[in-house]
Amino acid sequence: MESGNNTRISEFLLLGFSEEPELQSLIFWIFLSMYLITVFGNLLIILAISSDANLHTAMYFFICNLFFVDICFTSTTVPKMLWNIQTQSKVITYEGCITQIYFFTLSAVLDVFLLTVMAYDRFVAICQPLYYTVIMNSQFCVILVLISWIICLLNSLIQSLMVLRLSFCTNLEIPHFFCELNQMIQLACSDTLISNIVMYFAAVLMGGGPFAGVLYSYSKIVFCICRISSVQGKFKAFSTCASHLSVVSLFYCTMLGVYLSSAASQSSQSSATASVMYTVVTPMLNPFIYSLRNKDIKRALKAFFER
Repeated sequence: MESGNNTRISEFLLLGFSEEPELQSLIFWIFLSMYLITVFGNLLIILAISSDANLHTAMYFFICNLFFVDICFTSTTVPKMLWNIQTQSKVITYEGCITQIYFFTLSAVLDVFLLTVMAYDRFVAICQPLYYTVIMNSQFCVILVLISWIICLLNSLIQSLMVLRLSFCTNLEIPHFFCELNQMIQLACSDTLISNIVMYFAAVLMGGGPFAGVLYSYSKIVFCICRISSVQGKFKAFSTCASHLSVVSLFYCTMLGVYLSSAASQSSQSSATASVMYTVVTPMLNPFIYSLRNKDIKRALKAFFER
């Protein structure tokens, strides 16, 4: 690897989790198992929903989009890590690193936006049930998803272009299992003030804004549920958003845990380990959360296998 500016850099080194050879095989099989469960689990739910005409509603349309993005989310990082372990190499090309940052940022922010759109969907379903089919019509749902994609594509493009303008010197070791934006900025030997401002502004705007939307939707949902007189009615209303609330809590809690643990320990290794929770574990658990307590998805899965 040559020192100098970013036009001469050809590759980086992904240090991963452990330098011990005896642990590499264990890490490989654990992550391969989780990756296969994530891909096949999410894909199975998408196929089951798509094949059942009764599930062609707004809520399940958003679920299919979320599960598709989850597959992309995991696929941006895990296959490269598995390949490096299998080939006993830590190298990732400069172009591969930029590409990974682009698609990782795209998938992560898309997850946030889709969870926010789904919170709004649950708000309309519980607080305005008589107007649900009118408000959440197919055209409006497609528009919401398209807007989310456009915003996230532009955000990822800006973040990737920001990395392209950075210069790197001799320290090209990334203490992570993928090219993480913050780690790349820390490696740069050029001025990173603008890059840090853009990164934190985007984090607040793309993360804080949707999270505020989720909180607002659920505050309205809780208020509406409290106004329901019967206990059975309250339970039925809550059950319609229980799965989404579980996924939102899991996603945001794991992301918050990553940043709190990295800030507390100041260790890149602990940050990499904590990142596994929201990059691998959460996408793997989402299909189970939505299918275990959802009778419609269970019925669709049963019909899908019977075919």
